[in-house]
Amino acid sequence: MTPIRTAAAPDQAPHSAKTPGTSRLRRSIPAVLAAAVIALAPAAGTLPAATAASSEASGTTLKLALTGDIDSLNPFKAILASSTNILALQYQSLVAYGPKNNEDIPSMADKWETSPDGKVWTFHLPKDRKWSDGEPITAKDGAWTFKAIQTNDELKQANGSLLSSVQSVEAKDDETLVITLNAPQAPNPGTQLPIMPEHVWSKVGDPAKYTNDKDTVGSGPFIVTSYDKTAGVSLKSNPYYWEGKAKIDGITYAPYKNTDAAVQALKTGEVDLISGLTPAQYKALQNQPGITTNAGTGRRYQAIGINPGTTTPENKLIGDGNPALQDVQLRRAIVMAIDNKTLLEKVLQGLGQEATGEVPLAYPQYNWDTKDLPLKYNPKAANELLDKAGYTKGADGIRLDKTGKPLKLRLAGRNSEPTHQQMADYVKPWLKEIGIDVTTVMKSSAQLNDDSVVGNFDLYFTGWGMGPDPDFQLSINTCASRPNADGTGATSENNYCSPEFDAIFKQQHEELDQAKRSALVKKAQELIYNAAVNNVMYYANTLEAYRSDKFEPFVTQPEEGGVITGQNGPWGYYSATPVSSKSGTEQSDGGFNPAAVIVPAVIVVVLAAGGFVLYRRRNATAGDRE
Repeated sequence: MTPIRTAAAPDQAPHSAKTPGTSRLRRSIPAVLAAAVIALAPAAGTLPAATAASSEASGTTLKLALTGDIDSLNPFKAILASSTNILALQYQSLVAYGPKNNEDIPSMADKWETSPDGKVWTFHLPKDRKWSDGEPITAKDGAWTFKAIQTNDELKQANGSLLSSVQSVEAKDDETLVITLNAPQAPNPGTQLPIMPEHVWSKVGDPAKYTNDKDTVGSGPFIVTSYDKTAGVSLKSNPYYWEGKAKIDGITYAPYKNTDAAVQALKTGEVDLISGLTPAQYKALQNQPGITTNAGTGRRYQAIGINPGTTTPENKLIGDGNPALQDVQLRRAIVMAIDNKTLLEKVLQGLGQEATGEVPLAYPQYNWDTKDLPLKYNPKAANELLDKAGYTKGADGIRLDKTGKPLKLRLAGRNSEPTHQQMADYVKPWLKEIGIDVTTVMKSSAQLNDDSVVGNFDLYFTGWGMGPDPDFQLSINTCASRPNADGTGATSENNYCSPEFDAIFKQQHEELDQAKRSALVKKAQELIYNAAVNNVMYYANTLEAYRSDKFEPFVTQPEEGGVITGQNGPWGYYSATPVSSKSGTEQSDGGFNPAAVIVPAVIVVVLAAGGFVLYRRRNATAGDRE
């Protein structure tokens, strides 16, 4: 979600991806509970018309390296970052995040309003919006998407927790969608969910099993035409995208076994843009001819998830997690034995920031900025804690659990991420220092995700990316987010369940005062931290590189010090401009125009007759798991 704020002036140029930096969000404006109409158009009162530009460089395709697994291209099911990043290019929500500073901007809806009690949100969809097959986008598409998730438990996996406060959704007519909530909420419900085309998905017999991997229909700037595990993913530019067709004809995600192979492909020109670089790869590419690097302030955290005992919503224990980890004192000792600062310095080579809670520094008003972490690195205190808790050491130095068995844990990571094995090489001896024997195993992203969902793990390297508002990230820590025994239903971050946390989550979800809500969000992060179910180690910079001899600088999000890949929106790839097509008048003939998506400053006005207040609301987006 974006905090309530005025938008940047439209005449400012986008930030090119050349140097890293730190984003700074603007101060928020207090929200008001009144009937509100959000004016998101230029001064004349209308949105700039979307230009129908043709691709300037016919046949130009942006080639990307795909090093992670794709769990699904079904937007109701996709969890892994590789999948959700692709789907973000194809599907829009009612409200989008702008490229300048994650500000909320028009998408499917060009304006929206709330009722005086804050429970009813009305979104207005202009008649000119179309799906990629030329069919009109209507409010019925939005109503179908919301109701499909509400009524089918198997469609809740990706975004189900976001609809917990939605009472009903109704299409009043083709241009008017009304969302009624059980209670007022801080997040704008229009930003939370990618909307599906009803005329396609309503004809699918079982939407949960629909692969959605060829000849698809979407509303974003790029549309998936085919997917094959060996060949990769192909997307074509959408001629009906409301901001105008992109300047490239499409995008290809080519699979590579690891980032080393992807780096070589970048050097030879087989690939145009790569992300997820290791620090060593990033530094080695900095002086390569024809290549530009970017270290953007990341929106992700890196952590070690600790299984507290995975349970279903009915409190049935599932998975094969070590029962000893149900003891919070043991989990806390594990956190205290891990030197996060050393991991940042040695493994990440300092290309990131030290972490506290789950919200990264990219979103400072929600970042838990404490300087005194109670579980900070202290192996001596960790040993003392375990001694006091009754975990005695055997002759070999390994402690015994409460049943007298040697305390042995499994640490899992992704085999496509080199830093996971590097970190494991540090963590294993650190935990042995406090009497815990650890075995490590590296798995595919898909396998690790499947295992973590149903609790088949002890410890594992994990990470989530999040949008400007933390609501979704917090929601996947609620008791209601726990999975069913077969892994269906909602997705939990690390199988945490606490009535105290649930109460704090509900409070922050409904709190409209920004200062009070920020404090509640930080309190929620503190509860997760003290429960020791998620040891957040650092916020990594996003390390990227692209062929600057083929493409002009990409638009980053946020504008200052932001990222090209993994954005809260499609702007990085949508802005792709082949070097041969660059001209002084490029913005006048279609394609990506930052001024077209960055709305002018919102003026707060009180109308005496009707008591209407024009203002911005916060919005939310789903996060994505590594």
